[in-house]
Amino acid sequence: MALWNPWHGCRKLSEGCANCYVYRSDARYERDSSRVYKTGDFGLPLKRNRAGEYKLSPDGGVVYTCFTSDFFLEDADEWRCEAWDMIRLRRDLRFLMITKRIHRFAQCVPEDWGGGWDHVAVCCTTENQDRADYRLPIYLEAPIKHKIIICEPLLGPVDLSPFLNESIEEVVAGGESGPFARVCDYDWVLDLRAQCVRAGVAFTFKQTGARFRKDGRLYRVERRFQHRQARKAGINFTSKKALNKN
Repeated sequence: MALWNPWHGCRKLSEGCANCYVYRSDARYERDSSRVYKTGDFGLPLKRNRAGEYKLSPDGGVVYTCFTSDFFLEDADEWRCEAWDMIRLRRDLRFLMITKRIHRFAQCVPEDWGGGWDHVAVCCTTENQDRADYRLPIYLEAPIKHKIIICEPLLGPVDLSPFLNESIEEVVAGGESGPFARVCDYDWVLDLRAQCVRAGVAFTFKQTGARFRKDGRLYRVERRFQHRQARKAGINFTSKKALNKN
C-alpha cells in the first residue's frame, strides 16, 4: 500500500473525531496531534532513487493521501498549492484522500481543477445523519471525478438514499477501533448496504470496529480480527457501474 502524508496533525471537528486514531497513536509518544506540521515525506511524489526512478512507483494501486491529517485543513493552506503541483505532475498515480472538511473544498482546489482530475478521488466522511445532511449536499455539487462516501466510524443509522446518485462510486462503512470505541450495530451496516443495492452503488463493509453489536448481542472484537470479520460477513456489493468501469 502506498501512503503519502505531506503533513501531520489535525483539529477535531465533529463526533467522528472523538476517538481519532492519530490522536491515539501520538499520545503514546506524548505528541500533540493538534500541532500541524510538514512531514519529511512532503516531497515524496517527486523523490527519485539512485537509478533515477520515482520512489513512489505506479503499480496499479492507490496512493492514500494525508491519512494522518485532513488535506483541506486550514492549517495546511500555505502548503497545499505545492502538494497539488506534485499531484498534477504524477498523473501516473491514483491519489485518494478522505475529508471531513468538504465545506472548504471549493476554496482549496487549484485554478486548473475544472471538473476534477481523473487520477484524484476525494472521499467525504459521514459518521451520522447530521453530518450526512450537512456534508453530502455540498459533496454532490463539488466538481470531483471520483466520489466515495465513507461512513466510518459509523455511529448510528444513516439514510444516504437522497444522496446516492450516479456520481457516487462507492459507500464504505465500518466501526470504530480503539479502547474507547463506540458501538457499531450490524443492522445499521445492513441498512446502508440495502440502500446501495437499490441505488446501484458499490458497497464495502470495511471493519467491525472494537465494539460490534449483532442480533442484539455486543461483541468485543480484537483489532487484528476487525477487518477479517467484516470480510467474512460476505456483504460487499459490486455495482454494474463498477464492473463496467473495470
